[in-house]
Amino acid sequence: MDKNLDLQVVLDGLGQGVLIFDDNNKLVLDNLAARTTLGTDLNLIRRDGWQAAETLFNAQQTDPDKMVQTYRDQALQSAHPVRFYILRSGEYIPCWIAGLNTTDGKVYTMVTLDSPDWAALNELVGKFHSEVSEAIQSTQGHIDLIEQTIAHHKPQESLDTLTKRVMGFSRLINIHMARVARLMDMLDRLQKIRTGEIKTLVKSRRRKIDLVNFIEDLVEELDEISLVDPETDAHDHRSRLMVNVPNGLAVSASSTHLTRILQDILRNAIMYSMKATPIRITVEAKGQNIQIAITDEGYGIRERERDRVFQAFKRARQPQIISEFGYGLNLYLCKHEVEAMNGQLWFESTENVGTTFYIMLPAWRESPDSASSASKT
Repeated sequence: MDKNLDLQVVLDGLGQGVLIFDDNNKLVLDNLAARTTLGTDLNLIRRDGWQAAETLFNAQQTDPDKMVQTYRDQALQSAHPVRFYILRSGEYIPCWIAGLNTTDGKVYTMVTLDSPDWAALNELVGKFHSEVSEAIQSTQGHIDLIEQTIAHHKPQESLDTLTKRVMGFSRLINIHMARVARLMDMLDRLQKIRTGEIKTLVKSRRRKIDLVNFIEDLVEELDEISLVDPETDAHDHRSRLMVNVPNGLAVSASSTHLTRILQDILRNAIMYSMKATPIRITVEAKGQNIQIAITDEGYGIRERERDRVFQAFKRARQPQIISEFGYGLNLYLCKHEVEAMNGQLWFESTENVGTTFYIMLPAWRESPDSASSASKT
């Protein structure tokens, strides 16, 4: 760095608030964003140091495992920053805390305070509110129609006629509830991605997945789950699948997340291609990784639509795609979940020819610990 460039100028140019404490718990540096976020409370921290910061950051916190000193202890023993949150003026502010070691042996503590991304949150809440409100209104309307149909049933009308009418309204209610349930599941996945929880979940669930058995189970379960939107015509999806998985290939991944990812990609392949066309699942080794490819002979993705594929709540604007119900969120979730498993997700597509989505995941490698555990079982 240029020696003439003042450190305080650099800190004041950051969008995140920064507080740096020395090994005597004294505040030695802060920046403009911290002064904006903390206001007059920063004067207390300047006067009383870390003790005042603890008091302010622990406000309304009763869990001892979530006290700021606990996170500080973790950070000082780790080479990586530690994530935590503080509550100020009714809103949670995401923060990081890290230990800084100098060449002369001194240890400093740095706390950074982020600004909540309200624009992204407002977009998410707005989308959720719109979808749920529509489902509630439609469901209530159909319930009213059922009640009116029963109340005004004429004696000369057959029970079969009444049953058909009620069943028709019931199916519409089921469609709306299924869509809301699906949206709720996607929002739960989205929350885990945006809070960083996905990495912890994937790490705790990582195991060896033998792909021959795994893909076989995945295909068999297609008959037992509602893979596509309930308004889509029922069809034998399994008959369309052509699977090629060599023996002996295994990945290191979370089976829960990989199942959901493959189901999401298969759903797109089914919904955005003609019923008579095949869908291929191909697995092959690629160096230290394993590649899973799902190929359809569908509508394909226009060149100008490619940037929208992995964006949240964005859908291609082709008529064949817009005609199918969707939220434009699945592939965004899949991409982040694959990357949380140290993998990659990408696609190749030609309009009116078809699309292939590729998933690259680390191949399973036996470690001394895993081999030792296996020998004991």
